[in-house]
Amino acid sequence: MNAPLRVGLWAETLKLRRSRLPLLTVLAMAMAPVLGALLVVAVRDPSGTGALGAKAGALGSADWPGFLGFLVIFDAGGGLLVFGTLTAWMFGREFSDHTAVDLLAVPTPRLATVAAKFLVIAAWSALLTAVVLLVGVPVGVALGLPGWDPGLLARTAGQLAVASGLTVVLVTPFALAASAWRGYLPAMGLMLVVMVVGQVLGQIGVGPWFPWSVPALATGIAAAAVGSIGPQSIVLLLLTSIGGAALTGAWWVVADQQ
Repeated sequence: MNAPLRVGLWAETLKLRRSRLPLLTVLAMAMAPVLGALLVVAVRDPSGTGALGAKAGALGSADWPGFLGFLVIFDAGGGLLVFGTLTAWMFGREFSDHTAVDLLAVPTPRLATVAAKFLVIAAWSALLTAVVLLVGVPVGVALGLPGWDPGLLARTAGQLAVASGLTVVLVTPFALAASAWRGYLPAMGLMLVVMVVGQVLGQIGVGPWFPWSVPALATGIAAAAVGSIGPQSIVLLLLTSIGGAALTGAWWVVADQQ
């Protein structure tokens, strides 16, 4: 690792550590097991849960397969919201806090700063994914769920890794939006548009052609009607990710000329 990248990583890690975002994102991902627990209660006693009972179908069954499957569903959908918010903040805060000019003036190469931001986002997203299981397994044990299987836990960990890994590489367009439009709100607006469009395209069966639908499809948790991924899905995902990262880097290189 070269010296400029090390400096960039140190600076970006320090910014994240001194913010409230780490705690907020951990709490957001820890909500998955909490919601799963509520759905377990709804499945076990549907007569006493009111509106919650109507949502219990998302769990499937009040056992380990159903509970862990729900965690994967939550991660595939909620991960985009959490990772996207993290990305919007990492890049957009430089404008809301008026520190973008400082970044353009420091001797650290701008591409190293952009790379450091993406690496910190990826590392923290990996830790947030681990939180889902670290909280979920004790919650499941406390609920006394039947059907425990170490193999099932390993498969769930793999599905979570796939969902989060494919999701985090798709946040690069949000970084571009936060940079080009100079703030985190435009990036979050784009993220919400993406989420809505993904839901609509999934309903009409063209999800495999929409990059942000690929993570859920790759885990096998999406409904059969949504479709399954093919080579074009991976190509579109990679083009979106690489294109977003490249354009973000290019924007920062020429930022003071705009």
